[in-house]
Amino acid sequence: MTTYIAKFCASHRIIQIMQHSVFTWKQEGGDIDQELLIGKIKRESSLHFYKLLAGDNYHVDMDDIKIEVSNMKPFYG
Repeated sequence: MTTYIAKFCASHRIIQIMQHSVFTWKQEGGDIDQELLIGKIKRESSLHFYKLLAGDNYHVDMDDIKIEVSNMKPFYG
């Protein structure tokens, strides 16, 4: 298994705050599937980020979150 790191920016359709962060994950070697990575970032990071911002009175839908990955590479940290 190889550990990878990706730098990304998330935006929400209604909540006007952007999430700039990095995301690490492990996968078997080979090409990185960017669509699978974006889904993983949404589920494991950005959804929770926007739920924390929105509080209990607003339902955060994953379809309202847009992810832009700007860089990704193996991580040896």
